[in-house]
Amino acid sequence: MRESPPLALFAWLVARDANKTIGSGMASIELLRRTLEHRGWLDDEEHGILNAVSRFTPGTNVLAYLAALGWSLHGSVGAAVAVLGGSVPGSVVVTTLTAVAAAVDRWRAVRAALTVATLVAAVLVLVNAWSLVRPYIRGARRGWTVMTVALAGLLAFAGATPVRVLLALAIWG
Repeated sequence: MRESPPLALFAWLVARDANKTIGSGMASIELLRRTLEHRGWLDDEEHGILNAVSRFTPGTNVLAYLAALGWSLHGSVGAAVAVLGGSVPGSVVVTTLTAVAAAVDRWRAVRAALTVATLVAAVLVLVNAWSLVRPYIRGARRGWTVMTVALAGLLAFAGATPVRVLLALAIWG
C-alpha cells in the first residue's frame, strides 16, 4: 500500500495543476499525473485505470478523473476536495471575467475595440480561405471552384447554418 499525500497538500496540488491549463482537461490530467507520480503517490497503472474510467464516464473527463483520483487517495472526502479544487477556482475566474465584460461592454472604447477585433478576425478567416482556394482557381477546375464558392456564399447569405452549407458542398462535389 502506497502512502497518500496529506489532504491539504493534495487539495493544493489539484487546485494548482487542474487550473493551470486552458482548454483541455487532458492537459490538466497529465500535469497532475506528473506531479503525483514524481512524489510517488501515483503510478502509471493506477493513472491508466483512472484515466480509462474517466473517459468512459459521461460528462467532463477531468472532473471524473479528479473524483476517482481523490477517492483512491482519500475516499469520499478526497473526491469532494479534488472536484472542488479542480472546478471552483476556474469558475470564479470565469464568473469574474463575465461580470467585467458585461460591465465594460457599455463603454464606447470597448465597443470600438471589439469591432476592430471582429474585423481583424474576419480578415484572417478570408485570407486563410483565399490561401486554400487560390491553387484551385488557377488550375483546370477554375469554373467548378468559382461555382462552389458562389454556392457557399449564396447559402450563407440565405441564412443556411454552417453545417447545412458544408453538407450542400459535400453533395455538390
